[in-house]
Amino acid sequence: MTEKLFYQDSYVSEFEANVLSCNPLGSDGKSEAKYEAVLDRTAFFPEGGGQSSDTGILCAGEQIVQVLDVQEKDGMILHYTSEFLEPGTVVRGKLDFQERFSKMQQHTGEHIVSGIVHKHFGYKNVGFHLGKDEVTMDYDGPLTQEELRRIEYEANQAVVENIPIQVLYPSKEELEHIFYRSKIEIQGQVRIVQIPGYDSCACCAPHVKATGSVGIIKLVGAIRYKGGMRLSMLCGFRALADYNQKEESVVAISNRLSAKQEQVVQAVNRLEEEIAFQKEKVKKLQERYVAGCLEDAKEQCKRQPGGNVLLFVEELDAIAMRNFVNDAMKLTKGCSGVFVGNDREGWRYVLGSLGQDIRAIGKELNQNFQGKGGGKPPMIQGSLVGTEGELRGFLQMFQEIV
Repeated sequence: MTEKLFYQDSYVSEFEANVLSCNPLGSDGKSEAKYEAVLDRTAFFPEGGGQSSDTGILCAGEQIVQVLDVQEKDGMILHYTSEFLEPGTVVRGKLDFQERFSKMQQHTGEHIVSGIVHKHFGYKNVGFHLGKDEVTMDYDGPLTQEELRRIEYEANQAVVENIPIQVLYPSKEELEHIFYRSKIEIQGQVRIVQIPGYDSCACCAPHVKATGSVGIIKLVGAIRYKGGMRLSMLCGFRALADYNQKEESVVAISNRLSAKQEQVVQAVNRLEEEIAFQKEKVKKLQERYVAGCLEDAKEQCKRQPGGNVLLFVEELDAIAMRNFVNDAMKLTKGCSGVFVGNDREGWRYVLGSLGQDIRAIGKELNQNFQGKGGGKPPMIQGSLVGTEGELRGFLQMFQEIV
């Protein structure tokens, strides 16, 4: 059995140990790990309870070995390492303590929030994942935005109180008189992590020594999930990093919009209103443009009955393209179409015909001009590459064959 130093003191970041065994892994090994090492004592916490394992290094003289993953199986703690360690060697272990401390901040923060949710609403935490970016917690009941604000405020009040975290290993008899939360039925010794006044929960993971070390607790997301609620949370330095990133975004937006930071929402609303106004203006201008093009098409059809009616432009939205083709089809038995783009970069097109097999025309176009697209008669759409002259000539040739 490996001595678990992380239970004696969760702040131990360096330790010495003897290598008991080190065996090569098969092809299905842990990521880049090549060996599976067992030590007589370790401060590396193995994956468990919704939390990933610690990582770090093991030093044997000048040899430095990466610890890439840690798992517990049948009471043994297995260190998945990048290199072989000679059994009997004394090694010095060094945790990535920045990563460990961040996980402790998140996990203790989760206990505080889950305890508050259970105390006020009676909901159980039915899911927990401590990821690299954020913590997610699943509860078996809904929460309103106002309730979430109250939970967040009370959680930060617990941080301010700097309450010492208590860890209990009660006997079976003592356990019968202790209230605690637990997601699973636990066999053997139960480890209880208590935050007096806020939570009591069975947990195998390391925690900070007092709630003040959690730092700010910020709920950053909430969605309905399986009849309950999934919350996303950041604590401590993760919350600070998130705040810094969002502050940078707000500063950039406020500078771009020439607005005070606290007024960026109003500035964005005004910009959206202006964009909507300009879109409506462009829409009306396009309608007038299409109407003028249709008048020209009528004159063309008088001179060339049954000919193709084609429009090539650099800019026109999809609605205006379809509107033109819808009306132009009524003027001729030939092919009607709009091509939007240019000779260099290619064209988006809408084609239609009431007198010809438009899908056959589209198929030939796509084959000859690197095109793709389709649709149902009497109208198709797609994109292709070619010059205006080539496309007009091809469709004229097709018209003459028909």
